[in-house]
Amino acid sequence: MRMSVLFGQTLREAPADAELTSHKLLVRAGFVRQLGAGIFSALPLAKRSITKIENIMREEMNAIGGQEMTMPVVHPAEIWKESQRWYQIGSEMGRFKDAGGRDMVLAMTHEEVVGDLVRNIIQSYRQLPAMIYHIQTKWRDELRTRGGLIRVREFTMKDSYSLDADWEGLDTQYRAHYQAYFNIFNRCGLPTIAVKSDVGMMGGKMAHEFMYLSPIGEDTLVLCDQCGYTANRQVARFRKPAPVSEASLPLEKVATPGVTTIASLAQFLGIPESKTAKAVFQVATVTKGEEDVQEFVFAVVRGDMELNETKLANAVKAKALRPAHEEEIRAIGATPGYGSPVGIAPGVLVVVDDLVAAAANLVAGANEDGYHLLNTNYGRDYRATLIADIVSVQDGYGCVDCGGPLRTSRGVEVGNIFKLGTRYSDALGCTFLDRDGKEKPVIMGSYGIGSGRLLACVAEEHNDEHGLIWPISVAPFHVHLVMLKGGEELAARLHDELTEAGVEVLLDDRPDLSAGVKFNDADLIGVPLRLTVGARAVKEGGVELKRRSGGEVKLAPVGEVTAMVLSEMAALYAETASRAVTMPYSG
Repeated sequence: MRMSVLFGQTLREAPADAELTSHKLLVRAGFVRQLGAGIFSALPLAKRSITKIENIMREEMNAIGGQEMTMPVVHPAEIWKESQRWYQIGSEMGRFKDAGGRDMVLAMTHEEVVGDLVRNIIQSYRQLPAMIYHIQTKWRDELRTRGGLIRVREFTMKDSYSLDADWEGLDTQYRAHYQAYFNIFNRCGLPTIAVKSDVGMMGGKMAHEFMYLSPIGEDTLVLCDQCGYTANRQVARFRKPAPVSEASLPLEKVATPGVTTIASLAQFLGIPESKTAKAVFQVATVTKGEEDVQEFVFAVVRGDMELNETKLANAVKAKALRPAHEEEIRAIGATPGYGSPVGIAPGVLVVVDDLVAAAANLVAGANEDGYHLLNTNYGRDYRATLIADIVSVQDGYGCVDCGGPLRTSRGVEVGNIFKLGTRYSDALGCTFLDRDGKEKPVIMGSYGIGSGRLLACVAEEHNDEHGLIWPISVAPFHVHLVMLKGGEELAARLHDELTEAGVEVLLDDRPDLSAGVKFNDADLIGVPLRLTVGARAVKEGGVELKRRSGGEVKLAPVGEVTAMVLSEMAALYAETASRAVTMPYSG
């Protein structure tokens, strides 16, 4: 490929709204251009890299028995209504009506389509197990796009779906994907960890997310360096301290004027925050039948801990939560800043953290401005609709497995795997006849990786102050051949020789540009190897060969250029391949 005809251009400055390094560099280096909020075009350089990423995905999926196919981007709403997700998913779902007035959906994911295929194709246990996958466009109307390709509205994903006759088969395919995903990320040069996660809108029995640890991430991960426990903070558990055993004391109302926070309450009374109970008022959106309704949720956690909204939403089966308004709080008999479940209106959904339920003599609000209650005790003074773990893990809390100190880190989700079980089989009637002729549901798994986000994370990981540094496995080209004045004929000949040898070459043949501009663009684009051909090379009979990642400049005799390039490429590929190791499974 000659840069004189390459569609795209490099830029000296990044877009003003670009915050992340990957976003800035992918735009400046001529890989992507933005059309609208969260909508990007992949230019030829990006398309070449994305194709390589997707081919790595294909190789790893094929290696574990996958069969590639293609499923539609546009779905009739009926199948989403059958699964109930039409009613459970909010504004992020792309809904529209076709010319006949029928409800339609832009694909967010393809479980419903797979379910429709399975119920029409799978009849017997002899057709199981199976695994199908595709690489297809998706649409998710994100309210807040960010980071270039990190969070977008239109994106491409590799989705795979496992189909099994029993749970043991699902376990086998789930573990196969677990390792295959590490192989994919390692081959792309991206370090990742797997963490247990919330099943979210997908549903099912278990999920793992594959995380690229980075300060740019929106997810908070909980890690134990002592035993290897990992989880997304949304679902992470910890070893809660056993409450001190003490006799229940009489309830007592005390004046606490102007004391409306846990910190000020603890200071006013001279007690630790752990001896208080904190009220958190939420309104949940829950689906009842085919309608969404709003339900007030009164959550109670210990004063020194923070409510985990994902855990609370899962406990009450809510599709969304929002903070309650003051008038909603007062309508149930509670008082903002002085709230507790003691004496509130009957019928309110009260969810109490299990640590609060086990603790004695906590200070809580009196539901009266300027007053709190000493010695509140669960069971005696109030009861809950539900007791559950609804608090978030913080740095230093004890690991649920080994008791060691936990720490938190930020991460970007680059892949996920789900044990769906019979969630969609039951909803869509996906059954088969077993060996005994009995009808049973197909056991399903779902597994996804976004190719664009993966490209962005690789760019975020591999760069320096001059530009991108692509791993050879996903680089748009193997060699950036810089043609300088006096080296035109030799550069053209080397381009043809290398191309014939299977080397992908980007030849900078642009006329009237200085060597400095060409070198800067080569560093910015980040192709792994750079060859420089100019008058000096012609005179001295050698060509400069340099790795983009650093190291000394080598002088390659003209007759040995192709051999030296192939040797360098083999070394770079070997470095990438060495990262693909067997990973211990954390089930």
